[in-house]
Amino acid sequence: MKRVLSRSFPIACLVVSGLGLSAIAQAPAPAPAAPAPATATDAAPAGTATAPTGATRVAVINFQAAVFQTNEGKRNIGELQKKFDPKRAQLKAQSDEIDTLKKQLQASGDKLSDAERQNRTRAIDEKEKALQRDGEDASNDYEQEMQQTYQQVAEKVYGVVQSYASQNGFGVVLDASASQQQLPTVLWANPSTDITKAVIEAYNVKSGVPAPAAEAPTPHAPAPASRAPGTPAHPSGTTSH
Repeated sequence: MKRVLSRSFPIACLVVSGLGLSAIAQAPAPAPAAPAPATATDAAPAGTATAPTGATRVAVINFQAAVFQTNEGKRNIGELQKKFDPKRAQLKAQSDEIDTLKKQLQASGDKLSDAERQNRTRAIDEKEKALQRDGEDASNDYEQEMQQTYQQVAEKVYGVVQSYASQNGFGVVLDASASQQQLPTVLWANPSTDITKAVIEAYNVKSGVPAPAAEAPTPHAPAPASRAPGTPAHPSGTTSH
């Protein structure tokens, strides 16, 4: 039966600092494959720990990292980021314009009448509100597409995890991925039980997708909740980046 992986992504929005798009999947991993009893004839893969006869062999995987580090995952994320580059550039231009207007207002000093100063301040406020709306819309769109991108690859990687575990005599596979909601399921494990790299390599072979020319940027942490994503600060001076 096909497993449908549900994911919720706290995503850092398109940023106006010129650093690019940020995305990371932060959610529990799918349920592990149904345990299969290990036998004395189970052949242990190279570099993995063996278990006593009759004991269930346990493996550990960072499922989130495995999905993003496959050739297909890197390629798809890179394509998604390129798709949103124009929007990022637009938000950057809007932020720069606000910076310029604030500097001009400060430089004018007492040369402006009260009415003119109020008009310029009002115009700046309106542009900042528009930037916040545009940033939130872009963030929502990006999050939805990132969910779809992750989901498509995650379902297939999960299938490889099942196959790899079954073929190598593992009865249980634990996820070591961390999330904002909970600590990693695995607090410690012998490195020899980690099958993350092996699953990535197996998936790359099965998918046939070549390694991208350049690796996609590492996702950054989400923006602070106290400040709307993609929205510059609103001090009396310039916007911050």
